[in-house]
Amino acid sequence: MKLEAVDYNAPDAAERFVESLRNTGFGVLKNHPIQQQLVQSIYDNWQGFFNTEEKDNFRFNVDTQDGFFPSEVSEVAKGHSKKDIKEYFHYYPWGQCPDTLKAELQRYYEEANKLASQLLGWVEEHSPANVSELYSQPLSSMIDGSEKTLLRVLHYPPLKGDEELGAIRAGAHEDINLLTVLPAANEPGLQVLTKEGEWLDVPCDFGNLIINIGDMLQEASGGYFPSTTHRVINPEGADKTKARISLPLFLHPKPEVVLSERHTANSYLMERLRELGVI
Repeated sequence: MKLEAVDYNAPDAAERFVESLRNTGFGVLKNHPIQQQLVQSIYDNWQGFFNTEEKDNFRFNVDTQDGFFPSEVSEVAKGHSKKDIKEYFHYYPWGQCPDTLKAELQRYYEEANKLASQLLGWVEEHSPANVSELYSQPLSSMIDGSEKTLLRVLHYPPLKGDEELGAIRAGAHEDINLLTVLPAANEPGLQVLTKEGEWLDVPCDFGNLIINIGDMLQEASGGYFPSTTHRVINPEGADKTKARISLPLFLHPKPEVVLSERHTANSYLMERLRELGVI
């Protein structure tokens, strides 16, 4: 099986995109509205940020979870014992951010959110009637005015060879949110677990946009859209000396949104953050 990129401008784009989500947990879009030049500029500028000591001036707030998370507090994927080999910055429009980097990141945040809202509309439009009945409100309206949607600037540093045995850049995990929107990273490594239990490389052609299902959409759809298990593996050979920047947007509903009989968006998020050990 191979993940095929869907042309955003094709007349059947919505149908093919949702079909890919349903079958693989991932949808890959090409010819989409997000400007490649903007993404590259963010990669370049944030690589510079992570290479300086300035990052320590923006250490994360424990209560609000915005700011810089150094490698020593990196996440341990659910079910794993090794910390991921990464550091990252959590950006919210209301949160802390270096002044020189904020305008560009906010522009991307707004553009990616606009596209993500459309993609949620596609998912709803192509959900079977019995699944649509489970949605407590239109999917795209769940994120209207949400201050919980998170843009994470991820930095996977070059590997030195002294990493903890068994540690990889990002252990196999599922995302918590509705959908994750991700421009193809500047280096390969992202893989998705197929229904057959095999790891499949996700196309990293620069300019592609990669979208995957999170736990909240799985919860809201009664499992019809399964949350995607994915990981970022360590590179081989010369690629070990290359850093990797990644820019996932985690689409989160407003806290009061009802996902299911069991959960609101807030109760689900708090449960998962406690499992991850970040609160």
